[in-house]
Amino acid sequence: MSRADKQHTGKVYDGLKLDIDGHTAVVTLSNPPANTWTRDSLAALRELVRDLDADREVYALVVTGEGEKFFSAGADLKQFADGDKALAREAARRFGEAFETLSAFRGVSIAAINGYAMGGGLECALACDLRIVEEQAQLALPEATVGLLPCAGGTQHLPRLVGEGWAKRMMLLGERVDAATALRIGLVEEVVGKGEAKARALQWAKQAEKQSPTSVAACKALIQATRSQSHDTALVREREAFVDLFDSADQTEGVVAFLEKRAPQWKNA
Repeated sequence: MSRADKQHTGKVYDGLKLDIDGHTAVVTLSNPPANTWTRDSLAALRELVRDLDADREVYALVVTGEGEKFFSAGADLKQFADGDKALAREAARRFGEAFETLSAFRGVSIAAINGYAMGGGLECALACDLRIVEEQAQLALPEATVGLLPCAGGTQHLPRLVGEGWAKRMMLLGERVDAATALRIGLVEEVVGKGEAKARALQWAKQAEKQSPTSVAACKALIQATRSQSHDTALVREREAFVDLFDSADQTEGVVAFLEKRAPQWKNA
């Protein structure tokens, strides 16, 4: 059992399963039959990602669904049946906090979409850095079909990935997209066969482990900052971040390892 395995052993995250594979954390959404989100599992995801952020041995995060049919069907609509606005406000807050924490994870996050990703299920995948989808899966943000709207980042993340037109087709018309369409419009980065998403995501995570984790965290923050800050401001921050890396042990190790023609031994520090 690795040091990371020991650190997380015994801690329970409601509706989620955690496994550590080397420097990669694998989070499985586990609320059968459709892996729907609850208030408790959203709170658990927020706590889990924060715990992983604090673990310097974890460089990458893979999120997948339990079973063969669903990645996640999103929120359980039964909780909204009585029209309770206070409950709706709490649910929206918890969705936002959970997926914003996931989006801010310092390492590489990869969604291994193994089945239906609907509503809050797709929003979870949208909060990840990269998405791999199995060929049989379907993806949708169908909230307007039941008088609701995506409240966990869907209206913001989706247009940035696929453009306003396709975002409107999916949200305003309620269109589902299959795996091939998702790849074509830029919603996912790769399509794989049934049952292969997790394995492929782990391969990507192993690729990420070869990169300096301090560099990855800096690059990710700069890329995501393009969503809100000006180009000129971002260019200044980019140069500053480059110089800041010279305070890290990984920068020294990376350059020395290259010159010595050996694989670097990252410290994430």
